Amino acid sequence: MSVAESTRLVDLVQERIDEFLEERTPRLSSISDDIGDFVRYSRDVVAGGKRFRALFCYWGWQSVSSPGTGFDLADDSAQRDFPAVVSAAAALELFHAAALVHDDIMDNSDTRRGRASVHKRFERLHTDSRWLGDPGSFGESAGLLLGDLLLGWSDELFDEGLRALADPLSSAAGRAEFNHMRTEVTVGQYLDIVEENAWRNHPESELLPRAHRVIVYKSAKYSVEAPLAIGAALGGATADQVAALRAFGLPLGIAYQLRDDMLGVFGDPAVTGKPAGDDLREGKRTVLVALTRPSLPSNARSLLDELLGDPELDSRQVDVLQGIIRDSGAIERVERIIAHNVGLATAAIADAPLSTSSRTQLTQLADTVIRRTA
Repeated sequence: MSVAESTRLVDLVQERIDEFLEERTPRLSSISDDIGDFVRYSRDVVAGGKRFRALFCYWGWQSVSSPGTGFDLADDSAQRDFPAVVSAAAALELFHAAALVHDDIMDNSDTRRGRASVHKRFERLHTDSRWLGDPGSFGESAGLLLGDLLLGWSDELFDEGLRALADPLSSAAGRAEFNHMRTEVTVGQYLDIVEENAWRNHPESELLPRAHRVIVYKSAKYSVEAPLAIGAALGGATADQVAALRAFGLPLGIAYQLRDDMLGVFGDPAVTGKPAGDDLREGKRTVLVALTRPSLPSNARSLLDELLGDPELDSRQVDVLQGIIRDSGAIERVERIIAHNVGLATAAIADAPLSTSSRTQLTQLADTVIRRTA
């Protein structure tokens, strides 16, 4: 997919999201004048982003529905179903936005994409309005509700896409994949907070596989594998085609999250939109951390465990933790794991029963998501 084609798909997805929100805004606004900020924040949180899930959904569909390249769809049925796929891709982005809102609350994260996270914006609204009660509690409660609203809306928009599909069997298959994704990512989120709180209860030998399990279910599946499988289901994919896309999507999703974990520790705040070392303050028990601990001398390990998860870490302490991780050799190990998983992904579709153009575009998209800096 050329840059122009990628941009066009992203634009179409954003247009569909905007159209959907425009349809629902009057319903909310008619309830009360107090809804205005709630509506505005919902619009803000779904704006922007890289739209990787939408792109993977599209190429999952394109890989099984048409031998054509990009938007030059080869047959009438594919052309007829294209708007339905755009709606499904847009629904995935609403789902992602909901997950980010909830994730920021659970992680006590103050920023998202260079601006205050949603619950912090609600907290500021409470403070500025001089309302009664605790601003932080109000912010978290309002943020949870907005995330829930986006989850519900993602279902509504996905169903709109399903109703527009020509084949009811493809519609049912797409719904099953979407439901499966929603369950897995919710469980993955729970496993993530379990690891942050219970890691001391497990032997050192279990920390790496447990961190890997979080990656798989919290991020890898719903970031890459599930969007591909959903798109393929909408296109009437065979079992072999879905299997090939899963074999591509899961290792790429793991590599995607490993890159995200690296950025969470070493990323440039001007690019990531989050403070340097934000994952360190949040106490994320990532694969990067699990690979760091075993190679450390006892004093360095104790310091890592003492500082990791302290929300008040200053820049000097962040530098200390970054240095400990660098000196452990964990960065090089994570980069090797990323490269290995990308290799597994690309090999999985080399001779897969997918359209030639889609295999090329998926390989290029894999390179894009791994080399990103935000």
